[in-house]
Amino acid sequence: MTFDVVGTLIDFESGLKDCLAGIAAEAGVDIDGEEALTLYRAARYSEDADLFPDDLVRVYLQIAPKLGLPADRSYGERLRDSARNWKGFADSADALARLAKDYRLIAMTNARRWAFECFARELGNPFYAAFTADDTGTEKPDPAFFEKVFDFVASEGHSKDDILHVAQSQYHDIGISRELGMTNCWIERRHAQKGYGGTIEPAEFTKPDYHFTSMAALADAVAEERK
Repeated sequence: MTFDVVGTLIDFESGLKDCLAGIAAEAGVDIDGEEALTLYRAARYSEDADLFPDDLVRVYLQIAPKLGLPADRSYGERLRDSARNWKGFADSADALARLAKDYRLIAMTNARRWAFECFARELGNPFYAAFTADDTGTEKPDPAFFEKVFDFVASEGHSKDDILHVAQSQYHDIGISRELGMTNCWIERRHAQKGYGGTIEPAEFTKPDYHFTSMAALADAVAEERK
């Protein structure tokens, strides 16, 4: 099983909103969390974007004036560094531990290696292997990212046909995994919320092979199937 990490396993939206809310409170400003995510999304996905989460320094400086926050680089660095403490969704670590008993789990994240190592510890270090933006030199949905993983899986005596790709982002993962002929599973983390939050909206919706609203539900379904 291959996994997107940020947004699927790690609750980056809460991490971003909590950090921004803390800065706002110190500045005596009230901000709307969903508005902040909308501004973040627009700023993050630009042509001059850096690798994640280092890019959060630039993003903060771009969105701060629109939120009434102080446009000081130190706050951008604070937002970037908050990634070290972002939490997993409540069901992530347990579900991964259950799945790891029967499957090799491979992380596929657009985050840099330093951030991924923090995320992996938060999740209980369940991964057999991991590919980050530093390792691939690119970001999903670039097919080249996936090809790096396919090559690794082939070196282990398997193929992409043996993989179930699990992710919440239609744009970064579900659409491209379908184009590449993978079996995929959409974890719809925002099922109870409107919009795409901090994740870019896809040009079109891709119906996944499997669809759950939590990692726990995926782990339960796998356990039932293996009985």
